[in-house]
Amino acid sequence: MKKAIQFEGRPVWAEISLKAIEHNLRVIQKHMAPRKPKILAVVKSNAYGLGAVPIAKTLQKAGTEWFGVTCANEGIELREAGIKKRILVLTGFWPGEEKRLIKHGLTMTVSRADDLKYLERAAKSSRLKAKVPFHLKINTGMNRLGIQPEEIETFARLLADCRHIQLEGTYTHFASAEDFTSGQTCTQEKLFLSCLDRLRSLGVSPGIVHMANSGAISARPETWADMVRPGAILYGYYQSFDPPEKKKEVMGQMPLQPSLSLRARIIALRDLAPGQSVGYAARFISKRPSRIAVINAGYADGVVRALTNKGQALVNGRRVPLVGTISMDLTTLDVTDVPDAKLGDVVSIFGADGDEEIQVSDVAASINTVTSDLLCALGRRVPRFYL
Repeated sequence: MKKAIQFEGRPVWAEISLKAIEHNLRVIQKHMAPRKPKILAVVKSNAYGLGAVPIAKTLQKAGTEWFGVTCANEGIELREAGIKKRILVLTGFWPGEEKRLIKHGLTMTVSRADDLKYLERAAKSSRLKAKVPFHLKINTGMNRLGIQPEEIETFARLLADCRHIQLEGTYTHFASAEDFTSGQTCTQEKLFLSCLDRLRSLGVSPGIVHMANSGAISARPETWADMVRPGAILYGYYQSFDPPEKKKEVMGQMPLQPSLSLRARIIALRDLAPGQSVGYAARFISKRPSRIAVINAGYADGVVRALTNKGQALVNGRRVPLVGTISMDLTTLDVTDVPDAKLGDVVSIFGADGDEEIQVSDVAASINTVTSDLLCALGRRVPRFYL
């Protein structure tokens, strides 16, 4: 592990490798060669908790053409930080937001046929010379957002009456792209392609077609189309494929580099006799003379409570168990087997230390959740350092 970062404040911090993220972008591009679909980098939810502005700046410099955000505020933050490339608001808009979105040059998603009238009215009042572009989302089985396939004709009819907006792209979202034991993704793809054919038969060009998320980018080349939308793989984390052998295949084809390290320092050490408890509800009872270390990081910082008596951390290059209930601000570790552990030593919750490494994706799998869940759990009060 490199020398720990020095700063004032609580001794807990995150290190985000911009070099790793740029590397992952190149890996994705190489993986899809010789085909060259456009890349829409998904930086929603503050780039999965890692920091949308510095990451988007890095990716823009590296040639990324599009960015994906959840809402107007996320897109406007990027614009105000100097991001000039196209920004797609993936979850649509709330009636009343249209003018604000147009003002900042954000591309809206239409996920209801009724959205067209709001967008057309706002585009008309903006008095822009060019038509305002938007993307259409079609629901093919995720059953959250998007027009229904049977609404294609209604959409086309309403669009024909709109003179100030233009359909620039059409997309759908896969529910289980990483699951190769299910036929759901193939069913969704076929339905989506049939919807595109119906649009074309009605004289409507679907524009930029996109459907591939991280799982599909990694392992379903038939879905790449005109643009792809990498999220977790951009930050260096693989999906939990089913069957598991698929993940090994993908790892061989796409050598991603994890971008997040989460570290803290030991702020207290305590010796316990056998039979003594640690933490809330006494969920850990020492079975031997034990040495317990305390770090100034808890579930408000990103050490999720589900790791209680299950997780591990690295201390001086060695794995140690997290013991006792993880609390909001503090976590306790059993460092009995690390006799040289002392106050101020760096503890790695995620990341590498010596020859050992703990990655977010492995921790997520151990508690039956997804990598993005843990990335987004990184607390706002944790300082981020971009390397």
